[in-house]
Amino acid sequence: MYILRPDEKTTSVMLYTQDTLVRGDVVTTANVHRVNIWLRTDGAPKYMHILKPQVIVFGGGTIKPLSYSELYFPTSQIIAFHTLPPTDEPLDFDFEETDRMMHTLDLLVGTFVMRASIRISTHTELGTSLEQARIDWLSVYDVEVSNPHLPQMPTLMVPMALVHTSHVAFGLE
Repeated sequence: MYILRPDEKTTSVMLYTQDTLVRGDVVTTANVHRVNIWLRTDGAPKYMHILKPQVIVFGGGTIKPLSYSELYFPTSQIIAFHTLPPTDEPLDFDFEETDRMMHTLDLLVGTFVMRASIRISTHTELGTSLEQARIDWLSVYDVEVSNPHLPQMPTLMVPMALVHTSHVAFGLE
C-alpha cells in the first residue's frame, strides 16, 4: 500500500480514453493547487499515479471492472479528465469577461458522451474557434457524462472537465 509523502496529496478523479474509464485518487504534490487544470500545465506527469483505481475496459462482451491498489496510467492516452464532486476548485475563467459566450454541444469521448458548454468568442463561430485554438486541452463546463453502452450508469454531473481536442468529436444539435 502506497504511503503519501508529506508533500503529496490525493484528489478523486475520472479519466477517459478511447476504450477505458478509470476512477480513483490521483497523487499530486501539495503545490498542485488546481488539479482540474493540471494537464494543461508544464507540471503534468508522463504517468498519472492513481490509488485505489477502478478500471472499466470497453470493447468486448461483458464489462468486468478491474481493481488495483495502484495504477500508473500514461497521460498521453487520456482524452478527458475531471475531478469528482464535491470539488471546491474554481473554474478557469472570469465570469465578468465580455465578448465570450457559452456554447452547448456534445463531445464524443471514446464510448462516452459529454453534454457540456465551451466558452467561445461572441465574434466567431464554433468551427472557426476550434480551428484557430492552438491548445491541446480544452476546458468544458456544466458537464453531463453518460454512456450509451452502460444504461445502468447514472448521468454524472461535474462543473468542469478537460478534453484533449485532437481526440474528441464535437456534435451540434
